[in-house]
Amino acid sequence: MSTGKKNKISTKGGSFFHTDFFSELESYASPDLNPKINSKAVDKKISAKKPQARVEVRREKSGRGGKTVTTMKAFPSHTSIETLELMTSEFRKLCACGGTLKGRVIELQGDVCDQVCDKLKADGYQPVRTGG
Repeated sequence: MSTGKKNKISTKGGSFFHTDFFSELESYASPDLNPKINSKAVDKKISAKKPQARVEVRREKSGRGGKTVTTMKAFPSHTSIETLELMTSEFRKLCACGGTLKGRVIELQGDVCDQVCDKLKADGYQPVRTGG
């Protein structure tokens, strides 16, 4: 049996382990990830950001015993149920009213369309008032 010292790599240090592996990462970084490189192009992308999605805000009264309810629907399909639940609780606190999430529709008690539209705009959505 041979000892096979020819094919083994020394683990005692040496020039191999003194190499800085992260020194070359800056040359591979894209302008989107490194703000120092081409920061003007990144700023233009951020300022030209379009609204996330169109959300229908509607004031309903029929079929609810005369009670007024504000509904929000048509959220994008990539919005998770957990996110919608979190948004529902934020809207309830903001409008100081009751509310619930039914399916993918947020229902808030009372006529709070204006407050809801302002909050949706602040969050990057495009609220659209539908109905009468």
